[in-house]
Amino acid sequence: MIGAGGYPSDLTDVQWALVEPLLPPPQTGPKGGQREKHPRRRIVDAIFYVVRTGCAWRQLPHDFPPWQTVYWYFVRWHDEGTVVRVHDTLRAQVRQAEGREAEPSAGLIDSQSVRSADTVPAATRGFDAGKKVKGRKRFLVTDTLGLLLAIRVVAASIQGRDGAKRPLLWARLDHPSVRKVWADQGLAGRLADWTAQILGRELEIVRKDPGQRGFRVQPKRWAIERTFAWLTAHRRLARDYETSPAHAETMIRWAMIGVMVRRLTRSRPATRPGHRPLFRAAL
Repeated sequence: MIGAGGYPSDLTDVQWALVEPLLPPPQTGPKGGQREKHPRRRIVDAIFYVVRTGCAWRQLPHDFPPWQTVYWYFVRWHDEGTVVRVHDTLRAQVRQAEGREAEPSAGLIDSQSVRSADTVPAATRGFDAGKKVKGRKRFLVTDTLGLLLAIRVVAASIQGRDGAKRPLLWARLDHPSVRKVWADQGLAGRLADWTAQILGRELEIVRKDPGQRGFRVQPKRWAIERTFAWLTAHRRLARDYETSPAHAETMIRWAMIGVMVRRLTRSRPATRPGHRPLFRAAL
């Protein structure tokens, strides 16, 4: 039997030291509400277990807190904006660790269609005729390192130029330093004009070479393709299971939080409770 702290998805001591200060203060007594029964670290580890393994909430192993408690924290931290604050703080730390400014000056936008499970309501899923996928579509705006700036999850039937407007707007509002965004040729045309006229930003289309056959890494855009690869390495994100598109977006942010804490600590010993030290934390 695997004891507490024995899962590869669990945070190491160093990783937890990055995340813990970013969470809301725990309730400690009558004046602050009912005292919290379960350690915060086990709650966070349970969420990462779901994101990484793809298991249903009800299938959480018994050495985690009860699944109802874990899900309650997942929803509470979503509703309070905690996940967004943790994610954005870590993104700034990663950028600074890479020698960049905390806020980016350029971005990338792309979409990914994924199949949906039967837990996804019919009203929030659709059919992507181009990709032959029935499910949902994820629109991401990232910086040039592939770190998430804005996200929108919609039905897969939504056209690129329509689904991309809102994340571009959010990126413009939340990251005014971003002056240019690169996109693939599927977003060429009216969206570039809308971005220039309404947002006052440049949407530059990266086109394939006329003679290109098969897959080839595209200049500028390769970083966001890598981000999609990071996400689908998490089994919960290989298919969309979330009833609410907003919760699907939060699942993606949790996955990126995991990517970023591993990136910030990849050269340090990966010690976990009940575990022998590892030489490196895996990305």
